Formats: sequence, C-alpha cells, structure tokens
Amino acid sequence: MLVLTRKLGESIAIDDHIKIVVVQIKGKQVRLGIKAPKETKIHREEVYQAIQDQNMKAVDASPEGLKGLTD
Repeated sequence: MLVLTRKLGESIAIDDHIKIVVVQIKGKQVRLGIKAPKETKIHREEVYQAIQDQNMKAVDASPEGLKGLTD
C-alpha cells in the first residue's frame, strides 16, 4: 500500500484519468473529491462489498428458484 500525505486542496493523480483532491478536513474526517471518466465505477468500500456479495448470491441461485420470476 502506498501511503501519501496531502494537505487541504492538494491532490493525487492516478494514471492519466483519475484525480483525487482533498476537499475538506474536519476533525477526524477527510472529504475527498474524485475526478474520473464517467465509465469508471467508484463506490465506498462497504457499498462495493455489498454489490460483490449480491453478485455472488446471484451466481449461486438455483434454476428452480428462478422459475417463479417468469409468472
């Protein structure tokens, strides 16, 4: 893991298309702004994990359980 120190208003560039900017620092919270192409999916970690969990459940779904969806 790369650890960087940034001040308010400073940024981090990732590749040529993503820029992360420190927008606000308030107590123990840091507000970040992310500039990226629209096709780049950006989620908070807990949302990303919930999406992955739902995708795994969908893959494990049995064909019998899906029959009722067409009625």
